[in-house]
Amino acid sequence: MFDGNEETSWNSDQGATQWLVLEFPRTVQASLIQIQFQGGFASQKCTVQGSRKGEELSQVAEFYPEDTNALQSFPLEGAPAADKLKISFCNSTDFFGRIIVYRLEVLGKRF
Repeated sequence: MFDGNEETSWNSDQGATQWLVLEFPRTVQASLIQIQFQGGFASQKCTVQGSRKGEELSQVAEFYPEDTNALQSFPLEGAPAADKLKISFCNSTDFFGRIIVYRLEVLGKRF
């Protein structure tokens, strides 16, 4: 998912909501998330939460990807500075709730 190799992916367990937690070595301000699902194993709704070290996660954004193999981009307008981001995948297009991500990029600036 992060290595740039089109052959590798992240595969979730089965279930209603799956998630990834990204912890950054330096504080970041994310402005865009790019994600590529495997068609048929996409999320119909995603939420992004963020926090600084030692703080509780708070809502940053919500977006609705398409069920496609294409790389999709979602702006995170007004996202606060964070040391951790949690991306939750809700309502999978797969009957069993599985999610497959081939590519995930978080763009923005570092502090």
